[in-house]
Amino acid sequence: MTYPAPPRNAAANRPRPDPAQFWAGAGATAIVAALIALVGILITRWTLNIPIMAPAGEGAWGNAHTAEYALLAAAITIVAAGLLYLLMISTPQPNTFFTWIMGLATLAAVVYPFSTSAPTDQKLATAIVNLVLGIAIISLLTMVAARAIRRPAPPSVYGDGYGPGPGYVPDQRGNQPTLPLDDPPGRTPRRPQTR
Repeated sequence: MTYPAPPRNAAANRPRPDPAQFWAGAGATAIVAALIALVGILITRWTLNIPIMAPAGEGAWGNAHTAEYALLAAAITIVAAGLLYLLMISTPQPNTFFTWIMGLATLAAVVYPFSTSAPTDQKLATAIVNLVLGIAIISLLTMVAARAIRRPAPPSVYGDGYGPGPGYVPDQRGNQPTLPLDDPPGRTPRRPQTR
């Protein structure tokens, strides 16, 4: 069985991510992830009165574990962005692979709280916050990746170069005016009648 030969400059014709745009979007996603973690903890501790990440007496914001959780969410986002960037420059269908990898990592983060000895309501609240974080990180980073793609210029119709090939001489036929379609050549053009 024979396979078609790869096109010339196949590596050069592959879409590449724009690093500045990609990492700016990744940084913004990390900030969003940290804020989701803070808001998730605030909602569960203050609104639902479920003490996650700290004892109940620590108030709505909890203690230092709240800040650690938010910073960890931002750090995980940056690591996920690095993974996505590597997938974008090395694999076909990078968003598919990234979604599967991060989906399974999110599933592990959702299931993990149920392996601890915490009360069931705390396990459930932590699992929900982790699920929302995972969905946000996956969806935002895949959108950043889609927007940061820089597509190569299409090949020139003249060959490999940027202009016409050798032997092309501009204006070979001279400057020939065009005639209207309804006036045959050799006849004077019709003039509109005035009243």
